Order: sequence, then structure tokens, then C-alpha cells
Amino acid sequence: MEPKNNAKPVHKGTVEFVNGPVIKAAGMRDFGMREVVHVGPKKLMGEIIKMDGDNATIQVYEDTDGLKIYEDVAGTGEPLSIELGPGLIGSFFDGIGRPLDALLEHEGMYISPGTTVNMINRDRVWDITPVAKVGDMVSGGMVLATIQETPLLVHKIMVPPNLEGEVMWITPSGKHSAGSDAAKIKDAFGREITIPIIQRWPVRTPRPYRERLLPNEPFVTGQRVIDGLFPLAKGGTACIPGGFGTGKTVTQHQLAKWGDAQVVIYIGCGERGNEMTDVLEQFPVLEDPRSGRPLMERTILIANTSNMPVAAREASIYTGITIAEYFRDMGYDVAIMADSTSRWAEALRELSGRLEEIPAEEGFPAYLPSRLAEFYERAGRVVTIGGENGSVSIIGAVSPPGGDFTEPVTRHTKRFIRCFWGLDKNLANARHYPAISWTDSYSEYASEVDGWFCANVDPRWGEVRDEVRNILAEDNKIQQVIKLVGEDVLPDDQRLVAFTAFLIKNGYLQQNSFTADSYSPPIKGFEILSVILDFYHKALDLVRKDIPISLIREDESVDAITHLRELPPEDTDGFERVRKRINEHLDRVAAERTKKLRSE
Repeated sequence: MEPKNNAKPVHKGTVEFVNGPVIKAAGMRDFGMREVVHVGPKKLMGEIIKMDGDNATIQVYEDTDGLKIYEDVAGTGEPLSIELGPGLIGSFFDGIGRPLDALLEHEGMYISPGTTVNMINRDRVWDITPVAKVGDMVSGGMVLATIQETPLLVHKIMVPPNLEGEVMWITPSGKHSAGSDAAKIKDAFGREITIPIIQRWPVRTPRPYRERLLPNEPFVTGQRVIDGLFPLAKGGTACIPGGFGTGKTVTQHQLAKWGDAQVVIYIGCGERGNEMTDVLEQFPVLEDPRSGRPLMERTILIANTSNMPVAAREASIYTGITIAEYFRDMGYDVAIMADSTSRWAEALRELSGRLEEIPAEEGFPAYLPSRLAEFYERAGRVVTIGGENGSVSIIGAVSPPGGDFTEPVTRHTKRFIRCFWGLDKNLANARHYPAISWTDSYSEYASEVDGWFCANVDPRWGEVRDEVRNILAEDNKIQQVIKLVGEDVLPDDQRLVAFTAFLIKNGYLQQNSFTADSYSPPIKGFEILSVILDFYHKALDLVRKDIPISLIREDESVDAITHLRELPPEDTDGFERVRKRINEHLDRVAAERTKKLRSE
């Protein structure tokens, strides 16, 4: 296979110091900051992260075992970049963009240091349909040609940013290899520039856009606790912190499968090998619920497990976000699942320690907040430079040691995200899934997406959400009293609040990912809540008339509320039947109470 970068070295230095993935080299005056280099006879891939006169510090993305002092360091003249083009969808890559299937074919089970393969197979043939024509004036982001990459996704070959001119030649319609050219453009200076089908982009440089849009359209996930109480907007940022076993990975799998995105990028950043193996085995056989096609036809996986080189783990999230921005520029809504940013931060900590930098809290480098900000700020819903509307939504899992949300990664992440889905160990132990805590979690997008929900689901959406949250907050206080003195001593109005909260928790917030209830559209969630709140309002009127709560709650119709989640969304009659049975029961209780009072 061809190497990924065929550029000839333009300058050389020599290795003077080796400390794991961190090396120092001399004779580096002609090199540039963030330049990719090849180290030693095996041409290990590395990146310059510090310049000091004639010396440079390099982080190497591969195992440095066997590397010797005075071996050569060769420059490439470009920053860490990845290839962008048809063939990305449905592929598996490591942290620096090497395709794992190609590495397996080329190297077998074990990857030799220095192995380089093309990120995209140049020999693969695609059926290309030109969109532009000779004589057209085009600029950055405009579409030159299209490829039906998968049955679910049309790949658009675009003019690179910061380039404009007249089309002198366009590839003819038909089958062409990925390594061929798409067009030739004459710019304002009269230069004829060839645009290949496969383009490159530096991963640490955000791709430009024309305008950032307000996050007023929800990223619908089909998970009631998220869509109903803590919604995420398209182009928004969210984090899922939780201790071991609370369901971070499963929640992200649910969002990847059901989330309202046309492209999903899953980054396994420092996770255990067996966990990533499950992802690599399950995603190809999962069915996309909207189309019935394999989910991999709109998914890209980046796997950098905990036993892979730590420096490549640091680069993996930049690889993922750059691919996401590329598909965003085509006008797609893209979702990134980063699992987990804590492992990524640990990679920063290890590299910082080897660089002998002064540590900040818990050993993390002082620049941890700025690196987190760099990542999350690349999310957004935008007007692309080509005039399309696209979005990148980032959902990062955080693995705080011992479930401590005050540790640095969780605390700093909260500064840069606007949606916090905190997982609760007690809920997970009680088999309440998703184990998203309704007391610790919050969403700053709720007011911004309220208009969409009111227009597309029900005008009362915001009112219902606020009332449910108030009931849950009141119940949280009541539960503390119940733990001390028991429920029997509470007045009936508080017992009704606690019972209504029980119905919300068990009939609305719980969701089984292995049944038909795995996906719950917003309209279904709203119907469940409206039945619960109708019961609560009518029952509260009865309690205020001194009717005991025991008479109100003891009926099969009330128990049926917790089974509403099992109804299919289209079964509107089913919700009405339960509502009617509840009303009949409460009317009967009121009538019997009135009759009894008259007889007395």
C-alpha cells in the first residue's frame, strides 16, 4: 500500500532524548511548530509540540521501543492532517486516521511501528455525477460533484475553503477511482488548480463557516428523560458523567442509534479493548431504525483503546471532529460520541508529566480547560461557506473516579457544555435506566427549543415540562422526610406528590432499550405526561375535599399509568382509554365519598 504521506523530507534533525512517546531532537531550527515528522529508521510518526532554539520536543504517535539516540528526524512540511473523501462512511480508524481493516490486511494482528497506509482506498471505484459545469464560477464549499456513498448518504465533492475561480474542467459522469481528480479551476491570478476527489485538512484547524445559527432546533434522541426534561439542541454540546457501571456507553449507543443525525461518529478514546470490540462487532449488524438499512451506512468509528499509544489518544478527538466538520459542510447534521473525554484528559496528563511541566490540580496540566474548550467549541449549527445548513453536536462521556463530579475533568467540562446528563449510581443499582439523575442534570437549551416542541408536539410543552420538574423537585424534599419518619405521617397532598413522582419515574423516565419502547418520539412522551398530570390535578382536587389518598391510588386504572410506555406511539386510542378509566375511577371515588357524607 502507498504511504499516507508521500512528501519528501525537506529537513532533518537528530534524536537526543527519549522518554516514552516524548522525544527531544537537535538540529530542528528549520522545522515548524505542529509539523509532522518521521522519527528513526522505522519512520515513526510524530508531531512537534515545543520549539526551543535549535531543539524541539516531539510527541510520537507510535511505540518508541528500540529508538536510539542520534537517529534521524525527518520533516514532512505539513501539520497533522487527515484525508477527506468518499469511503469514510462505514470505516474503522485508529486515532491518527489509519484504517484498521487495511492495517489488518497489511500487517496482520499486530501493527509494526512505522506502518503507514492510506486513510482512503484510492483504487476503489465510485459512480460520480458532476454538478458544476465548465465555465461556472465557484467558491469554497460549493459542490462540484456527488457520489452515492451509501444508500443512506450522498457524498458531495466540494471546492476547498479559500479557493474560488472558473471551472476549466470537470470530471465526466461515470465510474472513477477515488484517487482521480474532480475538477480544474482557474483562480483570479490565472493559476490552474487541480482539485482531487480526496482532499486533506489539518485536524487541529477548525473548518470555516459563514454564520453560526441559534440552537433552536432540538436534537431528538427518542429518550424521554432527555427530550422531555433535558433536551439537547442540534449543534449543541452535552456530557454524560457517571461512575463505573452507570450506563455511559449504553446511553451513547442509544443516542448513536436513535439520535436525529444523518452521520454519527463514535470515538472510543482510551476505552477498554473488549468494550471497543463490542462496538466494532455490534454496529455493523445494527439496523438503522428509520430506514431499515445497516446503521454503519451512516456511521464512522474511531478506535483508540487504552493499550494503544497514549499520544494517538490525544489526537483521536481532533480526527473525529474534523471528519464531522467535513460532513457538516455538506449540509448534514452530525453527532459525535466521545467515549470518554476523561481518558483523553489522562493522556494529556501523562504527556504533560513526561514533558516535566508543572502540574495543576490532580496532576492534570494547567491547559486542560483550554483544550476542552477547543474541542467543544467546534460544535455548532451553522450556515456553511457553501450556503448549506449543517450542524455538529458533541456528546462526551466523562468517567470521574468514584463518580466524583467535583474532579477537574467533570468540573471544567461543565464550563463549556450546556447540557449535563449526570448518571446516578443509586439509580443504576436499582435497575432504573437510563440512570440520568433528574436532580443533578440540567439543560440550558430547554428555553431555546421550547418553540419547536410547542409547534411540532403540543403548545403546552413548556408548561408540562416545568410542572413535572417541580413535582420531582418537591418529591426530592419529601423523600428525605419519608426516610426519617415514614410516609404515613405525611399529609395527603404531600403523599399525592410522592405518588405522582413515582408514576413519572416508573411510567415516564424509565425506558427499556431492548423492547419497542427503546425509541419514544416526543409526542408519545407528552401523551404519557399529560395522562399523569391530568390524574394529579383531579386527584389533588379530591384530596383538598378530604378524600383519602388511599382511595385514590388503589385501582387498576391508576396502575395502568406505569404501563403506558409499552403502548406504540401511534396508539392514541390506548392513551385515551387509560385516561377515561382514570377519570371514571376518580369520579366514582368522589361520588361514593359524597354519598357517604350525606348518609352521615
